[in-house]
Amino acid sequence: MSSAPAIPLRVECYAGYRAEERPEAFWLRDRRVVVRAILDRWYGEDHAYFKLVGEDGVRYILRRDVYRDGWELILMEVPGTPATEVGR
Repeated sequence: MSSAPAIPLRVECYAGYRAEERPEAFWLRDRRVVVRAILDRWYGEDHAYFKLVGEDGVRYILRRDVYRDGWELILMEVPGTPATEVGR
C-alpha cells in the first residue's frame, strides 16, 4: 500500500517550559480545527507524534519534525469510516 505525502500544517501550540509543548489548534487548508483532546503522544528520535480529537469529532495524528521545526498531518479518521493514512 503506497501512501500520499504527508500534508504540511500550520499549528498553534501551547508553549510551556519546552517550546511547542502540545498542539492547541491547527489549520487544515483554510479551516481552523481546535484540539478538543489529546488521546496519546509519543516521541521518536527526531519526531513528536500527537493523536488527538478535533472539535469536529475527527481523530488526527500530527507529527512534528524536531529538526525542521515543521508539522505534518499523518492520519485522519472520521467516525464511522476507515482511517485515511495521509503519508509517512
